[in-house]
Amino acid sequence: MKKIYKPAEQGPPYMERYIKLVPDDGNLLIHLEDIFSETEELINPLNEEKMNYRYAPGKWTIKDMLLHMSDTERIFVYRALRFSRGDETPLPGFEESLYALNACANDREKEDILREYSLVRESSIAFVESLSDEALDRKGLANNYSLSVRYLVNLIYGHHKHHLNIVRERYL
Repeated sequence: MKKIYKPAEQGPPYMERYIKLVPDDGNLLIHLEDIFSETEELINPLNEEKMNYRYAPGKWTIKDMLLHMSDTERIFVYRALRFSRGDETPLPGFEESLYALNACANDREKEDILREYSLVRESSIAFVESLSDEALDRKGLANNYSLSVRYLVNLIYGHHKHHLNIVRERYL
């Protein structure tokens, strides 16, 4: 399987915590598959009450978090697609709270959310696998930060791992 190593460049401080969670072995594609399986194993046994639990007022439910992870992955991949194809148009940030509010996650079934997320991940892996080293090293501007495609595709795993850790620590 293709090796995709962590980026050499530093990113925005708030994103560095995600990059630090990515294993440094170049097996990003395997890790993207494995962490999704790990997520399914963790989430599948949970009942509706647990899926709708908030550990504090105003915090997301597990359903909210899963859709946030899926939405964010789509955005990271969209940015990576644009930059990998040489599009240097600066891209805006996004308001995660607004996305979560309008996703209506708690009106959906857990199985439906996991199925959608699974399809997003499958598509992401296919895209990442298709990238050449040259494409991985192309950069663009997102949310006023210069980011390489390599940085963005590693964020997919790091962001997922960050939120999976939160589920374990604060919800279960």
